[in-house]
Amino acid sequence: MKTTTLLRLLAAALTLALFAAACGSDDDGGGAATDGSADGSGTTAAGGDGGDGDMEVVACGVDEVQGDLNIYNWAEYIDPEQLAAFETQYGVSVTMDVYDSNEAMQPIISAGNSGYDLIVPSDYMVGILIASGDIQPLNKDAIPNLTNLSEEFQGLSYDPDGTYSVPYQWGYTGLAVDTEVAGTDFPRSWSLVFDPEVADQYSGQISLLNDPRETLGAALKYLGYSLNTTSEEELNEAKDLVADASSRVTAFDTDQADELLTTGETAIAHGYSGDMFTQFQETDVPERYVFFVPEEGGTRWIDNMAIPQDAPDPCTAHTFINWLLDGEQGAALSNWNYYSTPNAAAIDGLDPELADFVTSPDVVPGGVDGLEEIKDTGEFEINYSDAFIQAKG
Repeated sequence: MKTTTLLRLLAAALTLALFAAACGSDDDGGGAATDGSADGSGTTAAGGDGGDGDMEVVACGVDEVQGDLNIYNWAEYIDPEQLAAFETQYGVSVTMDVYDSNEAMQPIISAGNSGYDLIVPSDYMVGILIASGDIQPLNKDAIPNLTNLSEEFQGLSYDPDGTYSVPYQWGYTGLAVDTEVAGTDFPRSWSLVFDPEVADQYSGQISLLNDPRETLGAALKYLGYSLNTTSEEELNEAKDLVADASSRVTAFDTDQADELLTTGETAIAHGYSGDMFTQFQETDVPERYVFFVPEEGGTRWIDNMAIPQDAPDPCTAHTFINWLLDGEQGAALSNWNYYSTPNAAAIDGLDPELADFVTSPDVVPGGVDGLEEIKDTGEFEINYSDAFIQAKG
């Protein structure tokens, strides 16, 4: 397990304060336990809103495992030693493949027969997967640790009753800067990437996420628009901005954005809070690097655990979800990956100094009001993917 450091804890605390200030629940409560009646097939009828009302809930007992667990997750998002602990406790093997964007994961799951038992989609993608019938309703009786979820993570807009998903971790997206290159007197702004008068001095030293909603969203925020716009005119402006910036970009990269920064290949890196704070601590001089959400605003996101509708071993997946919602396991997850936990029972397992931190204007200079969650834009979603392909050239 990686060493827990003060900066790592600060990252978790900052995101926790940020969420509490800016993202309350949309509905009261987290949804009732499944209440369908048995149909003789080992399943019960699904409850809750959204998705295919005819989809059935798999019959699983608490701590039941059917077979090995195959996970499809973001890179470097859980300690391999933690997965090994699950293997030992339940006598199964765990295999994990990784993806670098929701849009890369979705078609594989939607095509069916992926072989995955558990996936980790972001907020808006959960809604898309529910609508297309690609994830199955959860058997909440098999996940008693759902009671550990913080109130703020119950009644979420993309899955109001928590019928299909369980929050995993959350954080925000912004820019990381190498102060040895940029100094300390630089604008806390997306202009570092998108304004030629500012960004040209870093030409060839900038990386952007290989993610259509995040990168076009950054351009939209810089332009003063919502990152969930359904205006073709606004999206085209953002596309042109990213296309212009691409001449200064050395890489569109999600998995290695943090490493590119600390190895000196870039000086400005678009990335995720926990990834950046983690990587800073792997260096000899972590204070050389800073991370912030630009003053124009940025993304606040929630990643979730969900089970594909054709998962080979859904009961093993239910058991893993319940296990990870244990307070000790939730704390271990956050203490390793630097992201904030939705698990109230995990808070006491984090360093006590966490309680001393509040949202910092150095990290969120524009304030929490400028932060948005990416939402499913329905039929307009394909426009984001097309625009991003065109912008990258």
